[in-house]
Amino acid sequence: MISFAGTRSGRAPLTWGQRAIWDAIRRTAPDDRYFNFGRVLDVPRGARPASVAYVSRGIGLLVERHEALRTLVGPGACQDLRDRGVLPVRIAAGADPDLVLAELSATAFDYADEWPLRVGLVTGGGPFHEDEVTHVVLVFCHMAADGLGAEQVVRDLRLFLLRGGLPGDPPPQPLDLARWQESAAGRRQAAAAATHWEREYRRIPATMFDLPTGAAERPPVRRAALSSPAIDLAAQRLAVRHGTSTSTVLLTAVSALVAEVTGHETVAVLPIVSNRFGRDTRTAVTTLSQEGLFVLGTGGSSGGSSGGPVRTRPGAGFADLLAAARAAVLRAYRSGYHDPGDRERIVAETSRERGVPIHPYCCFNDMRFTERATDHDDELIRRAPSETSLTWPLSQDELNCRFCVHVDDATRVSVTADTRWLSKADIERYLLGLERLLVEAALR
Repeated sequence: MISFAGTRSGRAPLTWGQRAIWDAIRRTAPDDRYFNFGRVLDVPRGARPASVAYVSRGIGLLVERHEALRTLVGPGACQDLRDRGVLPVRIAAGADPDLVLAELSATAFDYADEWPLRVGLVTGGGPFHEDEVTHVVLVFCHMAADGLGAEQVVRDLRLFLLRGGLPGDPPPQPLDLARWQESAAGRRQAAAAATHWEREYRRIPATMFDLPTGAAERPPVRRAALSSPAIDLAAQRLAVRHGTSTSTVLLTAVSALVAEVTGHETVAVLPIVSNRFGRDTRTAVTTLSQEGLFVLGTGGSSGGSSGGPVRTRPGAGFADLLAAARAAVLRAYRSGYHDPGDRERIVAETSRERGVPIHPYCCFNDMRFTERATDHDDELIRRAPSETSLTWPLSQDELNCRFCVHVDDATRVSVTADTRWLSKADIERYLLGLERLLVEAALR
């Protein structure tokens, strides 16, 4: 057990990011373990002797420093910051840290009564003493941190293990962030984002995947993961050639292929935006990420339906889409930092005006923290598809979306989809079609 004692307690409304993930959690329950995520830290070489007591002290300091790690969801869905408590720890002697991670991630958090951080310490094994920690396993509740927030926790813990302390002042805390969002400056930011959502919701398709397949799997939600060096190599070349990022290349390709699958010439995708553009938020441990709204007109489409074949767009057409996507990407990023209450109002109003519920149910999440771009040669890109492989790592009953693309790392792209709207066969064809589109565009 790890005891901690922070400097303050209190309650405040949920931040915009917390409200966004809280809504997603509620729509996904009881399968909301889907939002758990974790990190494994190899205890760095050159660190002090990493006894269980020493590592536990470091984790306690982190919980004291980062208030999100000791904040529960209070009555009526508010932040309930506690100043002190005790954090359970799983001690796993000689265990595989990945198995400990899977164990600690396997169940949903109790948001009102469980600290939003689960800790496992792997000890012993090989040349290490029985009480010496070799790996620290951290599993985060998404209400406490997003991917970048979790990385900050890992960096701080590594620094403590190497130096024995955490220098500098703490970053902004979610309690203070929520209060800023209610201020005049926060409302100006919210109003600017709301203008974009309102304008685009009046013209986008009601939803992207709107034709039932009639033959859902059981359970209906499936994930296919494509390991594809070809996607990485092709995206890098296209980014260099067109002076953009690989993330923009992938978002544009995902959108082009959604148009081909659904027959919609205007595509609306909800990219996950980090919202860490200001210096004061870059090191904050909280969940700042929210959905932005990316809208792209793809021109004429060869059509098809959610049950039809996937066909890629010619490379020249894709180059035109990339050029058009630049401004749309910037607008999407700016719209990511928004008040979910404004978005709910806009959804309700436009749905009432148009006489049909409006929601894209089509997401894109680039989870990489860094990216590189090199203009690789033709032959390397041409040979790369021979190394492609596809697996099906997840199935569950509920999902808060119909179609989600995740870029897990440079060579791994996955689609999680509701097979009531996109069949399992079409999920596989989509991923292979995405690879083909990018390779063909890169080789033109």
